Amino acid sequence: MKIFICIVVVVLVVLFLYVAITYNSLVKLNNNVKEAFATMDVYLKKRWDLIPNLVESVKGYAAHEKDTIENVVSLRNQSYDSLSNAGKIAANTELSGALSRLLAVAENYPDLKSNANFMQLNGELSHVEEDIANSRKYYNAVVKNYNNKVEMFPSSIVAGMFGHSQKEMFEAGSSERQNVKVEF
Repeated sequence: MKIFICIVVVVLVVLFLYVAITYNSLVKLNNNVKEAFATMDVYLKKRWDLIPNLVESVKGYAAHEKDTIENVVSLRNQSYDSLSNAGKIAANTELSGALSRLLAVAENYPDLKSNANFMQLNGELSHVEEDIANSRKYYNAVVKNYNNKVEMFPSSIVAGMFGHSQKEMFEAGSSERQNVKVEF
């Protein structure tokens, strides 16, 4: 009888240790996801704040491209800080497409392309876009690790017990997958 009790105690201790280690691993991975999103969010916000200056530069040269400019402005006028994480991802996906169209419009205006202010803003935007792309890759890698832990057996049992669920990847929108058409 003592051997049976010892075996049960050992099994319970091993089970408890497994649950504790798995739970701590899930917490660590979840915090990595939050940190990765926060890093990406900094770059998305930087782009968000850069857009009004870029739009103003284009407005003077391309006044008759009103629809494109208004689309960018209306997307940008949403309150970024009040958006949820999923809302930020969706808004920035839409904004990327609108921004591509705005830059395509700018291609039609040689004077605008040679404007120092526009060139500086465009350079800053290119740099921010690179930062966003790199932070997206990091975010998606961290989310993949987290989602693997949440979905794989037996850690999925612990994840379910403590309310851990899959996180959403930051994917390119349909407008970002298409080539920008520039016509002269």
